[in-house]
Formats: sequence, C-alpha cells, structure tokens
Amino acid sequence: MIEIARFDANAAELHLAALTELLIDAVDSGASVGFVPPLAPADAETYWRGVVGAVRDGARVLLAAVEDGRVQGSVQLALELRANGDHRAEVMKLFVHRRARKRGLARALITEAERAAHALGRTLLTMDTRQGGDAERLCVALGWRKFGELPRYARSADGTLHTTCFYSKELGDGLR
Repeated sequence: MIEIARFDANAAELHLAALTELLIDAVDSGASVGFVPPLAPADAETYWRGVVGAVRDGARVLLAAVEDGRVQGSVQLALELRANGDHRAEVMKLFVHRRARKRGLARALITEAERAAHALGRTLLTMDTRQGGDAERLCVALGWRKFGELPRYARSADGTLHTTCFYSKELGDGLR
C-alpha cells in the first residue's frame, strides 16, 4: 500500500538519505529536474537541505509517496508568499524512483499536490516540463492547460538543449 504523505521539516530530515537517493536516481535516469548526471550525493543532500529549510519557513510543501516505510517518489509545491500572488503555487520536482514507475505514483503525487494547494487556498497552479516526456503527457491527461513553450531552455547531460513547456491549472470548488 502506498501512502502520499505530507512531510514537515522533521520528517524530511528523517528521510534525507532516501530523498537524496531519489534525486540521484531521477537525475541518473534522465529526468529534467535542474541537474545533470553524475550528481554527487553531497550535492543532492545540499539540495534537500535547502528544501527542508523552505518547508520549515512555510515556503514549500513536500509530499512523498511512501511504501512500507520507503520513499518511492516526491513532489513539491513552491508557495508564492507575496501578497499579490498568494493565490498561486508552482508544482515542481516530481520524482518517482525507477523501481516504482508505471504504478500511477506520479499521477497520485500531482493529484495530492492539487488537493494540498486547494486546502491552502491556492487557486492557480503552474508547472514546467520537458517537451514530449512522460510528465508532459501526464499534465495533459490531468487537465492542465499549456500556456507556452521555450525552445532550448533546459540542457541534458549530453549537452542537448530541450524545449520546456509551461502549464497551468485553475483549481475550483469541485476538486476531488
């Protein structure tokens, strides 16, 4: 049974090693998440320590897919804190470990991120993803609206520049 859990800063620190492994696995498998392989464990841990700080400060929500105590995936909500944008958040850094893919975890994580955002009074979500990938197909399947693309935005490990697509979703009262 897989649970989508909301990690506070303490829970994230307790799972720091698993989150570090998750990020390294995502990068090693070619995910476009801001890093290129090889990602050193120390760099991955530094990244997660920054996330823990943002969670502690109330600027980030961290959700994790946990199965039998093992972190299998995660997603984050970056909360806009300025007054003119406190109705929106960015869905970011969706990771599912290779050992747990093709089981609906990415869908479950994004769906729970939408629910968490709605519960926080966020009515507009944004996200970006590499054009043509699994994440883009998932966005479309979940009713996200493409509002633009930027060619040559993100670099892969081999130096190829890829188009990034930008999506949004408005959350209404009917969110399940």
